[in-house]
Amino acid sequence: MLDISTRKVAQVIVMSRELDRAEAELRAFIDALNEDEQAELVAVMWIGRGSFEVEDLQEAIQTATQEATTPTADYLIGTPHLSDNLENGLEALGISATDEEDEVM
Repeated sequence: MLDISTRKVAQVIVMSRELDRAEAELRAFIDALNEDEQAELVAVMWIGRGSFEVEDLQEAIQTATQEATTPTADYLIGTPHLSDNLENGLEALGISATDEEDEVM
């Protein structure tokens, strides 16, 4: 379903919760992801906030790829409730990040 690993999404979730201390690290982590992983990360966030439905995952990924006008790190870091939206998106897709988040911490 997703090419980006749950662990990578969990790392973004954990770092976004500590944005005051980890913004540079989060930015570097997102920038290091390939374009497909970045698009999937944005798509998961969009599903989590209700902009797309689960069954529209491929459309969300395609939209994220086509409409990327700012660096993905800037876009995601500027998104309110990023960690919650990512968790909700994974959950909607039937993926639990809890174990991965615990390992990252």
